[in-house]
Amino acid sequence: MTRRDRGAELSRRFTAMDGMFDEWLRSLPMRRPFGLGWDWPGEDLIRVDEFRDGETEVIRAELPGVDPAQDVQLTVADGVLRIKAERRIDESSEDKGYVRHEMRYGSLTRTLPLPDGVQESDISATYRDGILEIRVPVAVPAERSEPTRIEIAT
Repeated sequence: MTRRDRGAELSRRFTAMDGMFDEWLRSLPMRRPFGLGWDWPGEDLIRVDEFRDGETEVIRAELPGVDPAQDVQLTVADGVLRIKAERRIDESSEDKGYVRHEMRYGSLTRTLPLPDGVQESDISATYRDGILEIRVPVAVPAERSEPTRIEIAT
């Protein structure tokens, strides 16, 4: 066996061990620890960037390889935004004899709290180059006035 063949065999063994470890983590009945890229067992976590652009909260979700019209569901309820996507494997690629198969397929989710005062009907979303961008206009908080003192009658 050549050195290259031994390296390939070792790589296959580590890939198999990594797959077994991942399956074991997926079986745990709890949230996965330390931001390892997972949300709930059986579903992968969608990675996001979240930032403020003036009076708009911008959420950019990484979703390459999905059809936003068919495979992405975006919902808002009770001040919570939920992104659910499905990345489907190309059926013609299943019998290609992969040496390495690391891309994630299946259900992807992310649930994010929205700022107070958001009007759900004002939220918009666009998809371009594998990035889902959600724009959430944030209400400007009313200026706080000095408290009014109320006299107490005796």
